[in-house]
Amino acid sequence: MRGRLSRWTIAAAGVGATLIGGFWCAGSAQVTEPRAVAPRGALEDDERATIHLFERSSPAVVFITSIDVRRDYFSLRATQVPRGSGTGFVWDRTGHVVTNFHVIANAEAFQVTLADRSSWQARVVGIAPEKDLAVLRIGAPRERLEPIAIGSSADLLVGQKVYAIGNPFGLDQTLTTGVISALGREIDSMAGFPIREVIQTDAAINPGNSGGPLLDSAGRLIGVNTQIISPSGAYAGIGFAIPVDTVNWVVPTLIEKGRLERPTLGITMVPADRVRGLELEGALIVEVTRGSGAERAGLRGTSRDRDGRIILGDVVVEVEGLPIRSTDDLALGLERFREGDVVTVVVEREGRRRTVEVRLGPAG
Repeated sequence: MRGRLSRWTIAAAGVGATLIGGFWCAGSAQVTEPRAVAPRGALEDDERATIHLFERSSPAVVFITSIDVRRDYFSLRATQVPRGSGTGFVWDRTGHVVTNFHVIANAEAFQVTLADRSSWQARVVGIAPEKDLAVLRIGAPRERLEPIAIGSSADLLVGQKVYAIGNPFGLDQTLTTGVISALGREIDSMAGFPIREVIQTDAAINPGNSGGPLLDSAGRLIGVNTQIISPSGAYAGIGFAIPVDTVNWVVPTLIEKGRLERPTLGITMVPADRVRGLELEGALIVEVTRGSGAERAGLRGTSRDRDGRIILGDVVVEVEGLPIRSTDDLALGLERFREGDVVTVVVEREGRRRTVEVRLGPAG
């Protein structure tokens, strides 16, 4: 090898470069500089609209940490340990924050972090497991609280643009976009009660987004993100949001009373599975409460004749224009009313329909 150069060394010398570890490295003879930045031009109108929506709406979105308290019974010490996280939003300037019930379920303490990064201890004001909604309250000053704008879900259309802001996987203040994929869906709450008129969207919703707002293109709340369908547990293109028209009557009730209180007709109903066995559609009355609005309206319960044969009572098939197909339907049909309200009830009796007015009694 003495007196000879390999062809690789010669080639490198000829271009002022060196072969190191299999890569050519430029020598001092070659100077490189950053590329010139190409002009961007103006943002598209829809981009500016989305940016403005996020800037306007994100201050209302909060990060919720649920906390367990672990106690050492030898040292008598209690340690707070984060249990999980989710999303919520500011409801009003008195410090009420709305989220999903399942975000706070079974935890002992809660911390709410506002968009300005300040953190506040929260207490539970009210819960509605049957609607998967909960209200917390924090002691933040009014000037730090930016309530979300409220929209309507009654006039939504499939194909409308929607925007979700939340904290997926703990990554706070994340924006995803999509459209309304379907309307009028039904899902089950943790309480096993159906939630109806649910919004389906393809905006990305992942663990941690629960309890966050679904917004329309005006930045108004149209739903509360609550569930997804996914074989893997992560986003798969099908998410659900509780409609704002439901949220807008549930939340004030929770703030006022701490829970939902459904007024009653003053009847006891036959369990739904037994009604199906009788091939009936509706809510079959087994007993009418004495002194109730149902009794005053002349509704009848189920009884036996002298020979012991069962005489079926009235079957409630409609309340205020809402079809009643089961006992769940009846409970849902009454939930927006209050004690003392008078409602129109249609019942079937011996194959004929009868319409009566019933004054609602207190929650049972």
